[in-house]
Amino acid sequence: MSKCNNFRGAAWPDNMASILNKAGFYWDAFKGRLTVRRDREPIDSVARLQEFVSTRSVFVAQKTLYSYVKMRMGTRYPRMFEDDMLIVSVDIAKHHVFAGCLSDLAIYAVAIALHEQPVSNDDRRALALQCFEAALREISAEAPEQFSAQEVIDEFGRRLELTDWRVGALHPDNFTASPRALYRWAPIADRLKKFDAEIVENSVRYNWRDIREQYHKRLDAAALCANWSRQTAG
Repeated sequence: MSKCNNFRGAAWPDNMASILNKAGFYWDAFKGRLTVRRDREPIDSVARLQEFVSTRSVFVAQKTLYSYVKMRMGTRYPRMFEDDMLIVSVDIAKHHVFAGCLSDLAIYAVAIALHEQPVSNDDRRALALQCFEAALREISAEAPEQFSAQEVIDEFGRRLELTDWRVGALHPDNFTASPRALYRWAPIADRLKKFDAEIVENSVRYNWRDIREQYHKRLDAAALCANWSRQTAG
């Protein structure tokens, strides 16, 4: 239980900033924009929706990856980040975990926003895909060769085709891609990782709770839908 609690609430100490920067935990495109708790503006347009989905996916991806690596490395983690191979592995993992987070949140956010709006499932899929692709474009310049944006877009497209917008996409249980990506891509030895599946899943799901609460408080669904309709009509 203590490991799970540490993973959920791991701090981001100031004296780790240079190490985390070197290890590639932060995206230049999002520096200065992750005012997660202080952002109170209504989500009433497609642009605001995309901003929320991208920044919150970055936040959860960076926090959960750092926390899991720190939990498993313990007091050795500052020295481990002097290993160039580990830094490369962290960078690859970061992008894949971000894609998983983005997949979960884009679908949920669109499902909630358009649930009672007069739009088709094609509209829902189109808006979710637009959010997904827009966020990937922001990090494209920093992506390693081992990360294919087109592959994750294709995978997301297949997920969209199977999405149940009326029921499944509206529930937290639909957040499945982010814990799966963290468990698969985190640079942790398989002999240790095999004990962590439940810890990883519970901890990632825990980190989404506050994000969903923020979203519901800020969402103006009618205004967002009207903005989307104007875009598609043009």
